[in-house]
Amino acid sequence: MVRLIRESWAVVEPHSDDVARFFYGMLFSLSPATRELFAVNMEVQRSRLLRALVHVIQMVDRPDELLPFLHQLGRDHRKFGVIAVHYEAVGTALLAAIKKYAGDTWTPHVERAWAEAYTVMASAMTEAASNDEGPAWYNGEIVQHERLSWDIAVIRIRTDHPVPYHAGQYVSVEVPQRPRLWRYLTPANAPSDDGTLEFHVRSVHGGWVSRALVAHARPGDQWRIGAPMGRLGVDREHGRDVVMVAGGTGLTPMRSIIDDLAQYGENPRVHLFYGGRTREDLYELENLQRVAVSNPWLSVTPVLENDPNVSGVEHGTLAEVVTRYGGAWEDRDVLVSGSPAMIRATVSKMLVAGTALDRIHYDPFALD
Repeated sequence: MVRLIRESWAVVEPHSDDVARFFYGMLFSLSPATRELFAVNMEVQRSRLLRALVHVIQMVDRPDELLPFLHQLGRDHRKFGVIAVHYEAVGTALLAAIKKYAGDTWTPHVERAWAEAYTVMASAMTEAASNDEGPAWYNGEIVQHERLSWDIAVIRIRTDHPVPYHAGQYVSVEVPQRPRLWRYLTPANAPSDDGTLEFHVRSVHGGWVSRALVAHARPGDQWRIGAPMGRLGVDREHGRDVVMVAGGTGLTPMRSIIDDLAQYGENPRVHLFYGGRTREDLYELENLQRVAVSNPWLSVTPVLENDPNVSGVEHGTLAEVVTRYGGAWEDRDVLVSGSPAMIRATVSKMLVAGTALDRIHYDPFALD
């Protein structure tokens, strides 16, 4: 099944944008009521579908990783109003979309493999959703909006009830400026007793939500916050030492984990490579360096890609600098967070350097 799925997807993937458009067109035709679950602009949702699908395909032979991801996805989809009956239409639309672009590689055996895989996916998601006793979303209010630069803002939210996330996890948010257009954000702080969440948001080109948040979000705005997702974290009791690789606002899960570890006297060694294109991108560097001064388990290496005149930093891409420093980092776990392009480049470079794939950890959602 794994081989048939991956071989057929290799044929389909070059047409992935068309696959996503066909999928949603078919879904809304089969189940018109599902159209109301999504925003008017479907571009972001289409890209999320593909990233989730690719992530599932990558893990289809690793059930210990795949099932927790599907359980999280099922719980998270409750915020859309997705119910069990919708999954049949989704499965029909998905197989029809893949069949359309698989060409001659689509055989009865391939169809059976995809059908079996989707049955596993849907069963895991619906089971997790039905067993979750928590709310479909949490309500929160902006208590502070601090614009650090023209394209970066720090937004602090206080929720009615604490969101039960672990340091390093991300959540989806719906904001009043863009109703029904949920966007994934990662808290930059460890969980707090008063339910405060700190988000770092960069305005990205074409980002409907991120641009609205940086420029127009204000104290008093009411947010909806979905169920926590993601598996980035550090096992401080039994885990290995850690290399963290963070680009831009991809720093937030690493900062949350560091914030959590700083509560303790002893931790695994953590070496953070914090990168950006120019010095302005390293907006949190001074704060991280202050944390490192009082926590000897933490080392911070700033990295700049396009600012050669700045001293006291490493120059090059994050992928180049990380492997230049430690090669394969054989004795450490590696956590990576940033843009999809940065994650791909870093993971590829580390695999070539000899890092074992099961030592590299990243979450699939990173775009606006």
